[in-house]
Amino acid sequence: QVLDHGIAFRLNSRVRRIVAPNPGVMTGAGTNTYLLGDEQVAVLDPGPAIPEHIEAILEAGDGRIKWIVCTHTHPDHSPAWKAIHEATGAEVLGALPADDMFQDDTFKPTHELVHDEVLCTDEFTLRAVHTPGHVSNHFCFLLEEEHMLFAGDHIMNGSTVVIVPPSGDMKAYIESLQLLLRYDLHLIAPGHGEVMEDSKAIVEWLVNHRLKREAKVIKGLQQTGRTDLDHLVKVVYDDVPEDLHTMAKLSMSAHLIKLHRENRALQHEEDASWELIEI
Repeated sequence: QVLDHGIAFRLNSRVRRIVAPNPGVMTGAGTNTYLLGDEQVAVLDPGPAIPEHIEAILEAGDGRIKWIVCTHTHPDHSPAWKAIHEATGAEVLGALPADDMFQDDTFKPTHELVHDEVLCTDEFTLRAVHTPGHVSNHFCFLLEEEHMLFAGDHIMNGSTVVIVPPSGDMKAYIESLQLLLRYDLHLIAPGHGEVMEDSKAIVEWLVNHRLKREAKVIKGLQQTGRTDLDHLVKVVYDDVPEDLHTMAKLSMSAHLIKLHRENRALQHEEDASWELIEI
């Protein structure tokens, strides 16, 4: 499939994709912006406020953009909303930014979404599914006619999602993945990377992967005793290159917070060390 930036590539009769020109370690080839419908267009994840990307979206929308829909408000997913809204007057659907340091604080939806809310048009039905975990204001969107889930940063193609506390929540993330298994999913259209098939198997693998990593955190604490994050990450993520340990430490912290909330791990505030609560 074509990944040239600025090209509206058709995925099926209802969906086109434009890849933003923001490639990188965390964004892969770039952020996927999806255009749903032809007569009345919804722009899903408008992406970063890069002028040529905004221009490509407006050109593909051809004066028919009626809605701007955001999975969440990280800076690679939502900031282009403003220019597109000003150019088109489109309704802006999403959740207000979470209260942490990595948010697009410009984002102001004209309509705040609630879980299981549905946008119905003559061309498609789009269901909002609240999926906190990566960040607290994250929504996935199910295109019901195609059984296609627009997953934002809840599910990525080729890598696992980094969970960054405090807004990132590992317990909520695992529960949100399990929630998706209740829906009739065939395809996953991620915020980064190509569309994935066999959705149920992918979601089940991710749940299992997170629980295996959690078990490794527990085993690591059993092995080290009371320890700090810098030491523990080398034990728990010994299968990950050390240059990625800074990011791994964030997800490991999310696992530890989950264990703390479940009364299975204890943090000592005086030196930020952790130890396992033996039951």
